[in-house]
Amino acid sequence: MARSNNDRRRMVDLIISKRSGERLNRSDIEDVIRDYCAGGIPDYQVSALLMAIYFRGMSEPETVDLTRAMLESGSRLDLGGVRGPKIDKHSTGGVGDKVSIILGPLAAACGVRVPMISGRGLAHTGGTLDKLESIPGFNVTFSERQFLSKLGRVGLVIAGQSARWVPADKKLYALRDVTGTVECIPLIVGSILSKKIASGIEGLVLDIKVGSGGFSRTAKQAKELGRALLRTAEHWDLPTSAVLTRMEEPLGRAVGNAPEIEECVRALQGQWEPDLRTVTLALAAEMLVLSRIAASRAEAKKLLGEAIRTGRALETFRAFVKAQGGDPQVADDPGRLPRAKVRYLVRSPRSGYVQGIDAFEIGMAAVRLGAGRAKVTDLVNPAVGLWLDKKTGEAVRKGDVVARLLANSRSEARAAAERVHAAYRIGRDRKHPPRIIMGRLYNRLAS
Repeated sequence: MARSNNDRRRMVDLIISKRSGERLNRSDIEDVIRDYCAGGIPDYQVSALLMAIYFRGMSEPETVDLTRAMLESGSRLDLGGVRGPKIDKHSTGGVGDKVSIILGPLAAACGVRVPMISGRGLAHTGGTLDKLESIPGFNVTFSERQFLSKLGRVGLVIAGQSARWVPADKKLYALRDVTGTVECIPLIVGSILSKKIASGIEGLVLDIKVGSGGFSRTAKQAKELGRALLRTAEHWDLPTSAVLTRMEEPLGRAVGNAPEIEECVRALQGQWEPDLRTVTLALAAEMLVLSRIAASRAEAKKLLGEAIRTGRALETFRAFVKAQGGDPQVADDPGRLPRAKVRYLVRSPRSGYVQGIDAFEIGMAAVRLGAGRAKVTDLVNPAVGLWLDKKTGEAVRKGDVVARLLANSRSEARAAAERVHAAYRIGRDRKHPPRIIMGRLYNRLAS
């Protein structure tokens, strides 16, 4: 129930309070979110409050109250009519992070219902929706009735956020994006969990990326974010687990939208890169354990392996693409995906071993080619991107191809090639890539 104007604190007083390190109470936070969504508070004042939160942080009760206020800004999806365990997965994003597109069909083939509300990419990475829309005809916008129908029939839906679900998040994120307040744990927690809870799920698995190509640069930051998400999820009785995964170099070999879909198809056919396989199976196994389909991660991985070997996962992917209006033949012939006009080879300047690949530099090379966006309104080219022929630990000789760029023009390819050269570290000694799974966290409902 909204408070009368006489009972409310002025917006400037709330900004000063938070700037001074004081806590905001639940009513204050509810008033801000409600009034901002209704157009009653100007952007400049909400921007000032976001900046104060960025520097002063929020307590756990404040973070819970923010999540609740954002959640209540819109409607919720009722999945009660869909049989089976409803489990979602969320990633904090990384270069070449195509896991959802493999994991969704894989988990669905094992009996999990996966209602995934996903997003588009910013900065140095493409989003899941961008990748899927490179499939000819693929649609990510549905009515609630269509969403539920496809989820019940296929077991998997990946769609964009509806205007009815957490409209506060869309408004706040647009401000965070242009005010330098994206990297703020309470705001991240409110954004992620308000959307996930609104989608009606029964369990959540988080992939928290750590490294130069991820949101959290250090394991300490990743654990802080993970624990905040897990604790807040408990207030909605949402079993949640988090897997910390290394993002120092791109995941898999493909970076871009159509190129990553091609790599996903290969993976579902059983031909996938070791690092991509490790991360995907780790997250999918957590989903099967949360859903009680498997009693342990070992049992879950056995079930997942069978889904790949028998072709059930690929068949689920085919059905998923068809249900969302895409060309299902992509599952058998990735050559039907958009193709870039120019292929440009990046060669090694010396012999030795690849000692590391800077994920951020590779991501920025992809943005330079047109595969990513610098701001929300930018368009992406589905065909462009790159393929990493050499990864950490692999031997190279002078002149060997280390990466292939897929570009619109040779001039764009040459500009991106400078970033790729800067990303590769090649030396005499062979260095094996470090363990990609860095740890796991659980809330009390998932442990």
